[in-house]
Amino acid sequence: MSMIRDLRAAVRPSLRPSLRKNSAPYSGYDTTRDPSASSAVVDCAVYRDGSRLEGSTAPTPHEAMLQVREEGGFAWIGLHEPTEEEFAGIAREFGLHPLAVEDAVHAHQRPKLERYDDTLFTVFKTIHYVEHAELTATSEVVETGEVMCFTGRDFVITVRHGGQGSLRALRHRLQDDPELLAKGPSAVLHAIADHVVDGYIAVAEAVQDDIDEVEIDVFSTPAKGGRRGSDAGRIYQLKREVLEFKRAVSPLLRPMQLLSERPMRLIDPDIQKYFRDVADHLARVQEEVLGFDELLNSILQANLAQATVTQNEDMRKITSWAAIIAVPTMICGVYGMNFDYMPELEWRYGYPLVLGVIGAVCFSIHRILKRNGWL
Repeated sequence: MSMIRDLRAAVRPSLRPSLRKNSAPYSGYDTTRDPSASSAVVDCAVYRDGSRLEGSTAPTPHEAMLQVREEGGFAWIGLHEPTEEEFAGIAREFGLHPLAVEDAVHAHQRPKLERYDDTLFTVFKTIHYVEHAELTATSEVVETGEVMCFTGRDFVITVRHGGQGSLRALRHRLQDDPELLAKGPSAVLHAIADHVVDGYIAVAEAVQDDIDEVEIDVFSTPAKGGRRGSDAGRIYQLKREVLEFKRAVSPLLRPMQLLSERPMRLIDPDIQKYFRDVADHLARVQEEVLGFDELLNSILQANLAQATVTQNEDMRKITSWAAIIAVPTMICGVYGMNFDYMPELEWRYGYPLVLGVIGAVCFSIHRILKRNGWL
C-alpha cells in the first residue's frame, strides 16, 4: 500500500457512455415500497478526486450514479449476501452481465477474472484462520468466504459472502489516501486484491505453526502409556484444511498475472504495475501451501510407519511371552498323562525338581529374548 502513495498525477476516470442519463430509478432500492430492499447494501459512496462526497444521508446506488454522471468521479457500492431481488435493480442500473450477476448472488465460485463488455468481474476467495486452543481431529483451521468485484470505468461494486472478509476497514484506509483513490476503480480493485492476499500470508503463518506442532508431536517420544499413530486424525484434518486453502490460492494466480501483465482499458497503467507485487506475494503463498501439502503427506506417512513399528514390537513381545509360557505348558502336559512309569514320580524331590527345571528354562529364554531386543 505504501508503494502506491508516491504515485504522482491524479487521474479521474472517464464516464461510462453506456449509462442512460434519463434512466428511471429502479425499484430495488425504493425503501418507501420495500424497507428491507436495501438491507444488502453495506455502504454506498461517490468519490471524486480521491475524496468521498459527503451528504446528509448516504445515497442509493441510483442516486450515486446520477451524481457520477453529472459531476464525475466514481461510485463504490458494497453489498453483503444480496438476494436476486435485491441485486436485480443494481444489475439493471449498471448493465451487469446476467452470468456474472448469477455468480455474484449464488456465490461458491472459483477465483477467476472475466470481462463482460466494459466491466471486469473478479472473484476472490477470502481465508480466515480459526483460533483454537488445541488442534484436534475435528478442529476447523480455516474458514472461507468470497468477495466478488465488478469494476467499471466509473463504478466499483463489491459483493461479499460469508461472515469474514469485511471491507469496511479497507475502505477507511483508502479514504485516508486520496492520491490513491484518485486513480479510480482500478485502485480499489488493487487494494481488494492486496488485502485478500495479505490475509493469505497471515493464515499461512498460522497454519505453519499448527504443522510444526503436529510434527513435533509425531517425532517426539510418546508419553508413558501413549500410542504411536494416534495423531493420524489430526494430520488428516489439517490436510483437509490445507486443501481448502489451496483451492482459494492456486486459481487466483492466473487472474493476478493477467492484471499485472496484460494491458486493460479499465486498469490504470500506474496501478497495473502494483498488481505484480500482489502476484509475487500470491506466488509465494502458493509455494508455501504446496509445501504444506507435501510436508503433511510426509508426516502422515511417518506417523503410519511408526504405528506399524509399534504393532510389530507388540507382536514380538506377545510371541516372546508365548514362547516362555510354552515351556511349563509342555512339561505340565507331559506329567498330566496317565502313565505309571513317569520320571521321578516316586522320588521325594521330584516335584521341586520339575518346578526348578521349568523356572530355569523360562528364565534362560527370557534372558535370550531380552538380549535380542524382543522384550
